[in-house]
Amino acid sequence: MEKIEINVEGMMCSNCEKHVAEALSKVPGVKSASADREKKAAFVEAEDGVGDDLLKAAVEEAGYKPGDVARAKEKSRCFFSRLFKR
Repeated sequence: MEKIEINVEGMMCSNCEKHVAEALSKVPGVKSASADREKKAAFVEAEDGVGDDLLKAAVEEAGYKPGDVARAKEKSRCFFSRLFKR
């Protein structure tokens, strides 16, 4: 899983946030999505390999301007799963 932050320009209200989050949620591989107009960003949790171009296209189709995309791999939460990996 990856946590992804996308800069988004043009969100003015809670409905804008909702439209961006809904559009991103429809992208295959996206598990959850939210948006924050004050931070000018959308936040996505997705399977590895979901392309930046798909995410940006979803933001554009919702009527907003996507910017930079930042990614962070989600670390395993279970100590034992890391310890006993084969």
